Amino acid sequence: MRYEIPENKKLVYECTIPMRWGDMDAMGHVNNTIYFRYLEIARVDWLHQFNAAPGPEGEGPVVVNAFCNFYKQLEYPGDVLVKMYTSDPARTTFETWATMEQAANPGVIYAAGGATTIWVDFPKQKAVDLPAWLRDIVTP
Repeated sequence: MRYEIPENKKLVYECTIPMRWGDMDAMGHVNNTIYFRYLEIARVDWLHQFNAAPGPEGEGPVVVNAFCNFYKQLEYPGDVLVKMYTSDPARTTFETWATMEQAANPGVIYAAGGATTIWVDFPKQKAVDLPAWLRDIVTP
């Protein structure tokens, strides 16, 4: 099943992530599981800007589903440019999307992925309304 990144989205963050030797698999390209790690790094780094990274106290994000479409093989060595987008804020959730390019080959999307993120009160382990500040940020 292929998921498509929607047209109506908002670019909220870009980062460059160095590929590591250990990211490769036996075939000599970045292992498919590592793409999810790159998506996670971008999402958490983005949230750190707002002091909203996941933690056991207070409120924060929880991923309830995730996907990745693979278009081209990322090969070590190099850097991955991740562009993260948001869309579709609801009462307790919003969507995150990302494209991944090899920094040395800008404009060519090697993979695209995303996740549905729910805002949770961690001590209560219960979904809560998105904070107004976050709703403003994620709304296209």
